[in-house]
This record gives sequence, structure tokens and C-alpha cells, in this order.
Amino acid sequence: MADFDYDLFVIGGGSGGVRAARVSAAHGARVALAEEHKVGGTCVIRGCVPKKLLVYGAHFAEDLADARRFGWDVPSCAFDWPTLRDNVLAEVERLNGAYTTTLENNKVEIILERATVSGPNSVRLASGREITARYILIATGAWPAVPQVPGAEHGITSNEVFHLEALPKRVLIAGGGYIANEFAGIFHEFGSEVTILNRTDVILRGYDESVRDRLLQISMTKGINFQFNSTFRSIEKTNEGLHVTFDGCEPMDVDVILFATGRVPHTKGLGLEEAGVQLDKHGAVVVDEDSKSSVDSIYAVGDVTNRVQLTPVAIREGQAFADTVFGNKPWRVDYHCIPSAVFSHPPLAGVGLTESQAKQKYGAVRVYSSDFRPMKNVLANRNERALYKMVCEAETDRILGLHMIGPDAPEILQAAAVAVKAGLNKKAFDDTVALHPSMAEELVLLR
Repeated sequence: MADFDYDLFVIGGGSGGVRAARVSAAHGARVALAEEHKVGGTCVIRGCVPKKLLVYGAHFAEDLADARRFGWDVPSCAFDWPTLRDNVLAEVERLNGAYTTTLENNKVEIILERATVSGPNSVRLASGREITARYILIATGAWPAVPQVPGAEHGITSNEVFHLEALPKRVLIAGGGYIANEFAGIFHEFGSEVTILNRTDVILRGYDESVRDRLLQISMTKGINFQFNSTFRSIEKTNEGLHVTFDGCEPMDVDVILFATGRVPHTKGLGLEEAGVQLDKHGAVVVDEDSKSSVDSIYAVGDVTNRVQLTPVAIREGQAFADTVFGNKPWRVDYHCIPSAVFSHPPLAGVGLTESQAKQKYGAVRVYSSDFRPMKNVLANRNERALYKMVCEAETDRILGLHMIGPDAPEILQAAAVAVKAGLNKKAFDDTVALHPSMAEELVLLR
């Protein structure tokens, strides 16, 4: 290994790259990591962490209103976007520093430059410096997709949304996935007029139909507008904001357009194909079960592989890579039964097969559910209902999937996902005494 400058060179300082670099260094490897922006990646810098902080901030709109029903004399409250924005960005800076310190403490050299692959064992920095490494790990994540429409440059993506100078009065969000629905809830609670534009009539494709339909119903009741089966025709900047025309619905004037139309692997211009690395039609690095690309010395983990675009998955892939290549402890990531959540208002979460997926795979299934109004909502005079749903194999009652929408659904599902992953059946839940009064107790009372 002394024939190379480093044993491992990591391109990308996100969750997967940082974990791989840190653990590889702990195993004794000489490691360098190149990051052209900030250490922490999409999740920490411009994704799930700052977004979740905005979600917390948005919840106060309903909490303050509900507090009056609980006897609190809450005066009329005004929301100040710059205060929340600046506090969130300050937390991002703190986390960037924490990630940087962790790498430095593990003797990982951090290079704050863009790096591209120049060969099977070499990378080139933006400064022109050439570096060799026994192994190269691509961990550059994914990037927001922007539709090809005249005037698209006037819109923003989830990269820029955290830096808005002022809270927009009218927001148009393009897309029907988790990013679109999360920011729709955030901006609506802050007082913006929100419209979601979707090219189909389905939101949150891949989640259980009953749960996503419930979110749509609640969102519309709250006042979020939906324009289905519509696409952009043009976007024009005016003195009053943005004038947007569509195929499928009437023109609209808004202040901000947020593109939440998916994310694509961030491989453009990295020199991968020139080095012999195979990419798929979406630009993702094609890898085997050990995250190895078509070039033996080049690996890839995280969203850039387009396997499962979730931060905890990227972290596991980075850990498995480091343990396998440098730790003499080979193992592979198990992609079965991965829980996921949408931090909408209210949030939803799911693990395992949806009812539709289970029927396609097993034929007959049993579905148990609880459709209820949380106790807090009752006293707050809020009609919003929660829905918990368990999908089981018909013959054995083995749990195939668990899906929930309601307050704190992701917090509750995390523990329940262990039972689904373990292959337990419904009787295991039935035999567990309910924790009363709680929303989680509905999981052991499903009928």
C-alpha cells in the first residue's frame, strides 16, 4: 500500500463517506476525504436535519392554537422567518464543525476541494494536484432534479430553500414525494398559501394507499391546494413575482417555486466513465453487494448508487465497506424491511410491504387497523384522525407491513419496526399489555 499516497481516498463528505473514512482510518488505513462544500452532506447541510428543525418550528403554529383549549392564555403570536432560518443555519454550521472534528480526531485528512477521478487509482483536485490511492470511494450523493421548462432558473430546490431572504406569501411546490409534502406542511403552518403541482394524481408513491390518502385528505382540509395531472409550460419573472403557465390547469402567480421533483445521482463531471466505471441510465454507479463498481479499486456508497436514498442506509454501506476492505470483518447491508417516514403535518411512517404489495406477493392477506382521533386532538377540538394499519400473511398472521399516520408516528414506528424485521406475528402484539393512555397502545389493540 506504500506505493500509493493513501490507502483510501473518499470523494464526498456526506454521511456514507464520513462513516467509511472514519472507520477505515480506525482500522489503520491512511485516509483522505475531499469535499467541495461542507462536511456533513445533504442530510446534515441541506436535507433532513435542517428540514426537521423547520418541521419542529412549524408545529408551534398548531400547538399554540391548541394550547388555548388546554387553559393557556396564549396571545396572538407572529412568526419571524429570519430568526428560525438563522438559528437553523447556525446549527448546520455547528454540525459541520462536529463532523470535521470527528474526522480529524480519527486522523482523516480533509481536503476542501472538488475532486474527480482521473484513473483506477488516481484523483485530480480542482487545484490540479494529482493524488494516488489504493482504493477510491465515491460518496457524492444525489442532486435535486429540475424539470426542463422555460424559466426554470427562476425556481429553487431543497438546496436553496433554507436560505430564503423572506417567507413567501404564495408557494408553488412541484412534485408529489416526501420533500414536496414536507415543505408543503412547513410553509402552510408558517402562513404561506401553498399549492402542490403533480404530474400524476398520486402522492407519495410507494407508501400504503390508505395512509397517503389520509394525508391528502388532511392536507386539503387544512387548506393546502393540489393541482394533479398537470405539468409546467413556462415560468416568467414579473414585478409581482412569478407567472406560471401549465398544461392541465389554469395559470398561476406565485412568489416562490420549489422544485421537489426527485433527486439524481451526483456523478456528472466526476470522470467515472472515463475511468471505466459503469453507470446506469440515471447516472448511478453500478455496484455489487460489496459496493464495488465495475473497476476493482473503485467503490461507491449512498445515494450515488441509487439503491436506497436514505441516510441510515448510506451510513451502513459506509460501515460495511470499511469493515470489509480494511477491517477483515466482511459483511453486507441487509436491505429488507427498511423503515421510512415522511415528516408531513401530520407525519406518516411505514415499514415492510404495503397492502397492495402484500396482495401481489402473497395473494390473500389480513389487514388490521385502528382509525382514531388522538386524545390531544379531541380536547383541542381538532377533527384530525390517526390511522394505524397492520398487514399480515393470511395463513400465519406474520406481519408483512406496518403503516401509520398521526402525531409522532415515526417515533412510534421505529420500535415497532424491530418486530416486523424480526418476523413476528400479530399474536406477539396481542399478547403485549397496552401502555395506557397512549397513541402507541393502538398497535396492540388492532382489530
